[in-house]
Amino acid sequence: MKKLSHLTIVLLLLGSTLLAQNTTTPTRTIFAYGGALQKAFIKEVITLTGKPKPKICFLPTASADNPYAIIQFLTLCRELSVEPYYLGVWVNASPEQQTFEERLMSMDAIIVGGGNTLNMIAIWRAQGIDTVLQKAYRNGTVLAGGSAGSLCWFTGGYSDSRPKNMTIVNGLGILPYSHCPHYHSEPTRKPLYVSALLDGKMGPGYACDDKAGILFQNERYTKAFSLDSDDHCYFLSVKSGKIDEELLPTEIIE
Repeated sequence: MKKLSHLTIVLLLLGSTLLAQNTTTPTRTIFAYGGALQKAFIKEVITLTGKPKPKICFLPTASADNPYAIIQFLTLCRELSVEPYYLGVWVNASPEQQTFEERLMSMDAIIVGGGNTLNMIAIWRAQGIDTVLQKAYRNGTVLAGGSAGSLCWFTGGYSDSRPKNMTIVNGLGILPYSHCPHYHSEPTRKPLYVSALLDGKMGPGYACDDKAGILFQNERYTKAFSLDSDDHCYFLSVKSGKIDEELLPTEIIE
């Protein structure tokens, strides 16, 4: 059997290293915040993409493609280094249009707006957008959103999607935790969430105040952000029959 030369071994090792680098799995990233979209949150999404001028698509599905929500997003992006897009779902077919998948898979980041979580998820499933979002996530597209736009990434949580009372709504389950947006800004949110955890209706999860958000990478909590010292993020679980509410350290962003 012929011995391999030192140079041959080096070249083989180099080739293996390059192959491994080329097949590295992208980091899966979600930035979930508790309330309305803020310019600072968009800036954080831009940073997370690692691109100097990323393509970011806004999904206003939960607000029924509300023009005000779209205008607000475009206005917030006006002074930022970003190529803003939006994807409406109330459309009529025409040859000039991209498919939902073509549009979303061409983006560096996707931000989901607030509104009716239940209706949004139902429309996404009917249109196949739910599977496209999961595909984009696996490919390294940054996913973000607040209120309905944060709840959708988790297993579920309380939502005001139905008449009269808030009820538990299932999310896409990309993040294997429950979630509570608007944690302190809406009086009924925290008591309902705590009760559901104690009753076993929901598993452990994360809560966010309106101006605070959490970064998850590869389905794991990485860090928390806030726009001020009054808004926070929390991890809640049940220990010995009682709620354990862990205040997460936050980085103030502007």
